[in-house]
Amino acid sequence: MTIKLFNTLTRQKETLTTLEKNRINMYVCGPTVYSYIHIGNARCFVFFDVVRRFLEHQGYEVNYVQNFTDVDDRLINASIETGLSVPEIAERYIEAYFEDMDALGVKRATTHPRATENIQEMLEFIQDLIGKGYAYEKNGDVYFRSLKKEGYGCLSHHSLEDLKSGARVEVNDLKESPLDFALWKAAKPGEISWETPWGPGRPGWHIECSAMARRYLGDTLDIHAGGIDLCFPHHENEIAQSEAMTGETFVRYWLHNEFINMNNVKMSKSVGNVMSVVELRKHFEPLALRYFLLSTHYRNPMNFTEDTLRQADESVKRIQTAYENLQHRIQAAQSGEVDGSIVSQVEGLTSRFIAEMSDDFNSANAITVVFDCVRLANDLVSREVITQETGKRVINWFETFAGSILGLIHQNGTFLEDEIESLIEERQQARKNRDFALADAIRNQLMEQGIVLEDTPQGVRWKRK
Repeated sequence: MTIKLFNTLTRQKETLTTLEKNRINMYVCGPTVYSYIHIGNARCFVFFDVVRRFLEHQGYEVNYVQNFTDVDDRLINASIETGLSVPEIAERYIEAYFEDMDALGVKRATTHPRATENIQEMLEFIQDLIGKGYAYEKNGDVYFRSLKKEGYGCLSHHSLEDLKSGARVEVNDLKESPLDFALWKAAKPGEISWETPWGPGRPGWHIECSAMARRYLGDTLDIHAGGIDLCFPHHENEIAQSEAMTGETFVRYWLHNEFINMNNVKMSKSVGNVMSVVELRKHFEPLALRYFLLSTHYRNPMNFTEDTLRQADESVKRIQTAYENLQHRIQAAQSGEVDGSIVSQVEGLTSRFIAEMSDDFNSANAITVVFDCVRLANDLVSREVITQETGKRVINWFETFAGSILGLIHQNGTFLEDEIESLIEERQQARKNRDFALADAIRNQLMEQGIVLEDTPQGVRWKRK
């Protein structure tokens, strides 16, 4: 099926075509590792993880690159405040990032480059821009001549006059124009630095991503993605310096996800309402966080409240319970023919899911399709007679679409976990022996582990609370 995606550059949906057949080069801006990531960062990382998974399901080989910004002003400030070196701080929060993302079910990128591992590439990039007249050095700093690059402002859709008068433009007497931005910064005393033809210094933020994207993905990328806050100046400046250097189109499709508000207030450190993922994981199931982040179309703002997280938790449990109940149900079922009407319904679910995700990766509508599968699974569980083959069709659908693509279920296979199975068998034997005190004790023990038992005509069924 044709995939349509909204391109920030053109402000319209376009049909996805790739430079190489069945291969996609995709760059997603990763975190600046001076602190723990917050829920707004996680929206980007979780959503584009699903985009990648869907593209792979559709037959693409995705070369997925997500960087770590491990040197910049915020890391240097954190180093001054803590007394730790910049590399020590970066290492701490890279490890924390992976712990958060592993918990949220985000797959590792094909490559996770660090800025500090690509300094030579950045220096060569900058020297090339200087040679072509797009950059100049002043007192050890190197700046990009924004006005020399035709089309500057094309991604954010701002005119040069708007950009010049914008509040975000840094005032600096060393610049030829207020729109010029730093490619390289001269080191201050005690700062981390590298030797260059212009003296000791460190890279600017924007050049880091351009150099890493070019090294690992080439001159032209199929997809470049990130939060909407990166559109200007970061992505705008990436376009300018990359196209000035290579003479080629930098990115074919730009994708940006919107903000998350906290209780209807924009999330901001100055307001003090930034919620880190590591803290949220102490109070909410990671799958509930993942579900929440996918429950609204990525180009729409989201509103975070405790109520929405509790609702997300209940929704995830409904999906998981339906999946596990059907797994349990088919263990007592006989082998036989597949129910043709169920096959038709499953095929319909597949077509609808793919259609929703092919229309600008609408994860919210795709989740609606998952709940239609939940209702189908619950109907099968309630039937007196089903075949294993029929049940497995629905289980496979869950595992492919709710699991492998959306990442919203724990896939336990078709058997109960050994410990739970052993306890259930022990409880069953206790009931046969009319040792109801032991049977109740085992039920309570499982309850404490978050396992609820249900006695059904087909045997004991269990689910997570």
